[in-house]
Amino acid sequence: MDPITYFDQYARRYTPYKGGSWCYEDGCIYRGLRLLFEATGEDRWTAHLHRLVDRQVASDGKLLGYDPAEYNIDHILAGRVLFPLAAETGDGRYKTAADQLASQLETHPRILAGNYWHKQRYPHQVWLDGLYMGLPFQIEYALATGNSALIVDALRQFETALARTATAKGLYVHGYDDSRKQSWADPITGKSSTVWARAVGWLAMALIDTLALLPNDKATDALRLNTNRLLEEVMARQTPSGFWLQVLDEPDLAGNYEESSASAMFAYALLRYARLGLSQADRAGVAGRRALEALISGRLVADDQGITRLTTIVGVAGLGGFEGNYRDGSPGYYLSEQVVADDAKGVGPLMMAFAEDQLLSGATGRQGTASSR
Repeated sequence: MDPITYFDQYARRYTPYKGGSWCYEDGCIYRGLRLLFEATGEDRWTAHLHRLVDRQVASDGKLLGYDPAEYNIDHILAGRVLFPLAAETGDGRYKTAADQLASQLETHPRILAGNYWHKQRYPHQVWLDGLYMGLPFQIEYALATGNSALIVDALRQFETALARTATAKGLYVHGYDDSRKQSWADPITGKSSTVWARAVGWLAMALIDTLALLPNDKATDALRLNTNRLLEEVMARQTPSGFWLQVLDEPDLAGNYEESSASAMFAYALLRYARLGLSQADRAGVAGRRALEALISGRLVADDQGITRLTTIVGVAGLGGFEGNYRDGSPGYYLSEQVVADDAKGVGPLMMAFAEDQLLSGATGRQGTASSR
């Protein structure tokens, strides 16, 4: 099945990830649908978007099931779709909803260095996931409201989070505990022990989206340098089949496997990196396209009912206590989590990667992926 047909069918059958409550998983799909519209100009993607978003945003702008007192940074991500919806419809409820999310960030707890806690229930912790969940929204809100201090704050948070999660190999571990109280955290550095591919995928997308939003000037020099370095390391670890491993930097680890959601995230980041014309743009475009084509040709598989699904997605992974289990952050832990199909955390980034390939193809005058024609 060609990817456009798959995305359309997926969106038609998609139901809210958490029973309708505002959440980041739905936000992954919203972001994918929005980028598909930008790449193709086809109204069906906007129609899908409105069908899904509008039942979560009330007429007064309140978000279904959203409680800012949870101080969950994940809840911020889906808010990125509110900016284009507000601009294109003139409907004030979208701006009001964005204001609610920005208000959460005003009082969101932070570690001493200034980074947002991942969640109230994970105090003093910074996870790479959270950089994507919160900071691009904060920058978009700053641009929409003229509050440049929010941009300065976001760039500072990137700098400190990267410094606290960096490895000697040029990659980044999943999390950091400022309190050093979690058993998954190194008692000296506060770092978790493992380079989880999807965590680095969230980071790569956060960095690329931030560079796309801000001007190429001195204020973003450090971020650009860190992005260049990270994507060089990512490209060096792409497998011969075009994917990336679940535990990114341990190819000899028994049971390690090529995981789809991280591969889609890296495909998107590399393709957008190429379209921005950053360092090694040509190499990045080739690597991103190779991953995208591998996902389309090898991971879109019909199930026993004949429904095409995106396969080999790790369902969830985290750090610390969750549903009665303690996630210790070891390499073996990341290989123990359930592998699923059609999860929004994989499909949304695949939509985004496909859309970015179409936009890059238009910018360079080349053809998109073979299966898109």
